[in-house]
Amino acid sequence: MSQLPDNYTWLMNEFGDVMKAHQQLGKELKNAGPLDEKTIQLIQLAAAATSRSEGAVHSHAKRAVEAGATPGEIYHTLLLLTSTVGFPTIAASLSWVRESIE
Repeated sequence: MSQLPDNYTWLMNEFGDVMKAHQQLGKELKNAGPLDEKTIQLIQLAAAATSRSEGAVHSHAKRAVEAGATPGEIYHTLLLLTSTVGFPTIAASLSWVRESIE
């Protein structure tokens, strides 16, 4: 990722040990199973969308692209959630993704 968000940098400066532990947990969780990085990022993108976490949607959309996901795969991941979490949530998430990958 090119530039870290200001809040993430602040968190690292203020709570470095906690953030390092959080990052290590993320690594351990990724290594706990057979999923590839692209699939992991698409799943995390979907989770971010369902919780309406704009920052996480931006982050995981960018990470999904870096892991080889196409815009079509990213949009499809979100569209699949429409009947579960509702159109307004997905419409917002799609707009956040467009800001990140286009």
